[in-house]
Amino acid sequence: MRKLRLIGIGTGNPEHLTLQAVGALESVEVVFILDKGEAKAELLRLRREICERFITRPFRFVVAQDPERDRNPGDYAAAVEAWHTARAVLYETLILRELAAGACGAILVWGDPALYDSTLRIIDRIVARGHLPLDYDVIPGISSVQALAASHRIALNRIGGPIHITTGRAIADGLKPDAESTVVMLDGDPRFEHLDPDLTIYWGAYLGTANEIILAGRLGAVAGEIRRLRAEARAHHGWIMDTYLLRAPDRR
Repeated sequence: MRKLRLIGIGTGNPEHLTLQAVGALESVEVVFILDKGEAKAELLRLRREICERFITRPFRFVVAQDPERDRNPGDYAAAVEAWHTARAVLYETLILRELAAGACGAILVWGDPALYDSTLRIIDRIVARGHLPLDYDVIPGISSVQALAASHRIALNRIGGPIHITTGRAIADGLKPDAESTVVMLDGDPRFEHLDPDLTIYWGAYLGTANEIILAGRLGAVAGEIRRLRAEARAHHGWIMDTYLLRAPDRR
């Protein structure tokens, strides 16, 4: 039986790793990494840096090219399904070839494995296929949601209030009518014109790292600046990871 550990590594700052994550890395003999291309080479470098800092025993990197994904599909659900299937087949092949029976491998997951990440679903597919006996566990990590709140020094919710966590795609037609505090992730091209300009936005990119950028204010006043900063940062780094909290005016 092979062992696989899915380790949440936070948002790019090696100090985001929990003591549990550091301990889990010490048991690892092989680290599997999917290369997302030159534009996101920094993400690969950060994973290597984390491993070299915290793994003191001999280990190997196994790097493979991430399967291509249709970013503008006619059928979004079908495109994601195809991408997940391709990733499952790739990981299964790598684990069978590179991880000996009885050995322990790891996949380092940006943020937390339970929040808007596909790795858990992909490993479930591998197990369901039945070709690869596999034992795995999950090590939680600091998510961009937590990092955003920490950088802005805010509580995510109002007293006793709910938090809605969703994606940029899901708010294309606006927020829920009763939304109080909405965290938006995976928004590749944030456009705010259709939203209430009196919302307060807390935005952050490269959270927790030396490249962190944060901005907060009335949405109608800072939306343009956020889009400008975002475009400049993407052009400079070749990639961007950002998230934001939208908070409705307190009308009590």
